[in-house]
Amino acid sequence: MKNEIKTQLSPLALAVLALLAEEPMHPYRMQALIKERGKDEVINVRRRTNIYQTIERLLREGCIAVQETVREEGKPDRTVYAITAEGRKLLKVRSLEMLSTPSQEFPEFPAALSFLALLPSQKVQRQFEKRTAALHEQLNDIDNKLQMYKDTIPRLFLLELEYQRAVLVAELQWLHSVGADIRAGSLAWEGNWLNDPSPQEE
Repeated sequence: MKNEIKTQLSPLALAVLALLAEEPMHPYRMQALIKERGKDEVINVRRRTNIYQTIERLLREGCIAVQETVREEGKPDRTVYAITAEGRKLLKVRSLEMLSTPSQEFPEFPAALSFLALLPSQKVQRQFEKRTAALHEQLNDIDNKLQMYKDTIPRLFLLELEYQRAVLVAELQWLHSVGADIRAGSLAWEGNWLNDPSPQEE
């Protein structure tokens, strides 16, 4: 019976293993490559501490190992990490699972939608309009990137941007439809259940 792989991978852990599968490197280089390649669109690397925490976990689980510590005069020591055989196996197994199996995620927007009845419908409509404008900005940004990269980067490495674009377009269509129903009155509610005595914000 084959040993079952129990280690789960966050998107950042997946990225760390994928980069180390290319070559050994230190955390600063990992963060720089993720940003240079535009992968920070789908992987949160704003805080380098998140990378270090992820590396510590992968080290404990035997997925990566320290290859060497680079020392340069006047600079902090840099630890170079390498992927292990276990890490390569995990990278392949979990990547295939992520592609095939929808995960249970808990984003903020659907959570807020589940409590719309507590809010006045007209105020909700205004927030939808603000969200629509913000999503259009994101969509324009993705379109600009796809246009800029289309002749220099193979489509294989732009698929996550294509996916993001498709999700944005679908959400914009949904927001337009629900907003139209609110304006037409076919979707209406009072939203005064809380009887909040505080002043209503615009």
